[in-house]
Amino acid sequence: DKMVVEEIFSLNKIDIIFHAAAYKHVNMMEENPRTAVINNIYGNKLIIDNSIKYDINTFVLISSDKAVNPTNVMGATKRVCELYLASKINDLNIVTKCITTRFGNVLGSKGSVVPIFDKQIESGGPITITHPDIVRYFMTIPEASQLVLEAGCMGNGGEVFVFDMGDPVKIVDLAKNMIIQKGLKIDKDIKIKYTGLRPGEKLFEELLIDTEELINTHNDLIYISKKENVDEDISNLIEDLIHLSLNSFDQMEIVSLMKKIVPEYVSNNSKFKILDNNDKNNL
Repeated sequence: DKMVVEEIFSLNKIDIIFHAAAYKHVNMMEENPRTAVINNIYGNKLIIDNSIKYDINTFVLISSDKAVNPTNVMGATKRVCELYLASKINDLNIVTKCITTRFGNVLGSKGSVVPIFDKQIESGGPITITHPDIVRYFMTIPEASQLVLEAGCMGNGGEVFVFDMGDPVKIVDLAKNMIIQKGLKIDKDIKIKYTGLRPGEKLFEELLIDTEELINTHNDLIYISKKENVDEDISNLIEDLIHLSLNSFDQMEIVSLMKKIVPEYVSNNSKFKILDNNDKNNL
């Protein structure tokens, strides 16, 4: 809501913005790309633009490992947010320090697997997992909060902070451990059911784009990837994407433009895969 956002900035003396607002559920955003763009990308643009307009000291974008080589609408929207922020870095007239943080899943956050598995165990099962080989990176809420705050303090502007998430965890192992910890037996008390990968879902997530290199910081859990050089045309394309989404319900056209902005965005197990096939046929 443009008017509300501008009102908040104009009435308050804000020093630092931690921008964590986004639709994050992959399956929901795969069905609603227009809404994903309006909330995640347009909302992000409004906050960034007002931060710059009102000379906010620091803006910290909470991005996602799903933004790296995205296979779904949600990840692609987060990557577009990263690109829009990067497009502002080289403007010497901007005093706001623009910073991106990128990490994986947060245990216990809304919609994460732990509370879902808990509920499924309490109801007698089964625990539903999309694929036996699926793995994810995890950190706790206190860990994520601490690292985001620290990255916001150490950043000078333009950095993408990547957090050390440790080793990826097999979701099926997490489910088995939760069953055992509750004194129950796998398959006898609680069964595990595989439902198949959902649209846009991939077996593993990545924290780095191929061209990125990591720089150490004084915190062993925080790294900095090298600054991106973003083409000026990217901002115009993002404007076009927002305008299209605000004025059209054509899902294919919206996702097609996202793929133009994020060329590494290749859909997986999704109706939008046809757009990737069309691109290859046109080469």
